[in-house]
Amino acid sequence: MLRGCLPTPRTADACGLRLLVSLLTVVLLAAAARAQDAADPPPAEPEASAEQTSPQPKDVTVEPRAEDEQIAERLQGILEATGWFRAPVVRVQEGVAFLEGATETDQRSEWAQRLAGRTEDVVAVVNNIEVDTPSLFDFSAANSQLEQMLRGVIQAAPTFLVAVAVLLLTWLAAKVAGVVGRAVANRRVENELLRGMAARFAAVPVLLLGAYLALRVAGLTRLAATVLGGTGLLGIVIGIAFRDIAENYLASILISMRRPFEVGDLVTINEHQGFVQTVTSRGTQIMTLDGNHVQIPNSLVYKSVIENASANPNVRLGFVVGIDYSDSAPAAQDAVLKTLRDHDAVLKDPEPLVLVNELAASTVNLSIYFWVDASKYSHIKVRSAIMRLVKRRLQRDGFTLPDEAREMIFPQGVPVRMIGADAAAGAPPREPARDEPRDQPAALAEADEPEPESTEAEGNLTSEKQEIEQQAAGARKLSDAANLIESPADSQSGGT
Repeated sequence: MLRGCLPTPRTADACGLRLLVSLLTVVLLAAAARAQDAADPPPAEPEASAEQTSPQPKDVTVEPRAEDEQIAERLQGILEATGWFRAPVVRVQEGVAFLEGATETDQRSEWAQRLAGRTEDVVAVVNNIEVDTPSLFDFSAANSQLEQMLRGVIQAAPTFLVAVAVLLLTWLAAKVAGVVGRAVANRRVENELLRGMAARFAAVPVLLLGAYLALRVAGLTRLAATVLGGTGLLGIVIGIAFRDIAENYLASILISMRRPFEVGDLVTINEHQGFVQTVTSRGTQIMTLDGNHVQIPNSLVYKSVIENASANPNVRLGFVVGIDYSDSAPAAQDAVLKTLRDHDAVLKDPEPLVLVNELAASTVNLSIYFWVDASKYSHIKVRSAIMRLVKRRLQRDGFTLPDEAREMIFPQGVPVRMIGADAAAGAPPREPARDEPRDQPAALAEADEPEPESTEAEGNLTSEKQEIEQQAAGARKLSDAANLIESPADSQSGGT
């Protein structure tokens, strides 16, 4: 129920109806409880019950020096007047009262005994009144309880109807207050979540006041005071029990207010990179470059470092290439820089850089930096194309690209002489022969062939954003919750 009552526009009416039904249930249960209390006798000891169901016997006075016959006549007249005893007989001898007859309960028998004991000139009481044993199939007590409960319900019906009417009026007043609160927020607040909160904050006090009045009308004054006094305590308990939900909800409010990203931005949150799809009251959903949906709780989003690659469309890329120690570093830098400037995807401003980064074991490492407009081009595709073109340009200009291991170059070749074989054959030793040059790749042999800026494998170097959006449009919708952050296109259309 708490989850469904989060202040989103789609759950406002449902939440109000659920709250109204809950209050009606409380009032109905309270009316039933009052009827039950009216039907049940107040809990007490047997003696106390007898005193409550019958008047407390007082001292019975007779004429001075009353005779036993007068005492017996007086007591028997009292027992017959009550109607509680069948065939009551009272005899008094020498101040001792003998009580006989029958009654339905022990309390009435004890009451008659106390009555006789408090009569003047009675020194002792012998109680021989028999108590009837109820039958196993006697439902008179149950019938009496049902009659009393029915009587209590009928008596409480007008109060219950008035309480229901108060609740219905309260629900209508809360709905009107919510509409007014939303109308005021629409003129001053742009965030949809804050508008829903304003409507909810305007309706909740009206609902609480109506619940208090309904409980007071139903006669539950203590419960009404408890509802108002326990609201703060209930909020604390709910806050502790649903801490994560409340934390995500508050984080969604802060995210929708500060807007660290928009729908469609390429972001990296907690090591997850992708395009933002939706931001709900629970979490932020992104679609990774692999086409997977990732939903991150808003509390984690708000506390994490957010890398927004779309805030500034220009992205700097780079890689490292190594040339031989015998090659000219300035000439290699010029060759690489010319390659970067000739490529259409590389921005002229900021300008590309080719820097000598490290003197490694077998190479002089050049760090190459260049800028790309990520809103038009894919940085991974452009980086692949630049690396390919730089490699081709350096090899075509005669630069050597050795590997990580130390490479020994012998320009005149390595002479090899088989001493044992020449001596055994009696032949003169052979002259050392130069190694034959290795076959060059066909691509390097055709030096004049132009290198394309992008190959079929690299595609057209455009950004993958449109492809990801197409994948997202065809994907299954994970949540029906409203998106708290609009896309730039939606905000422009709404503003116009």
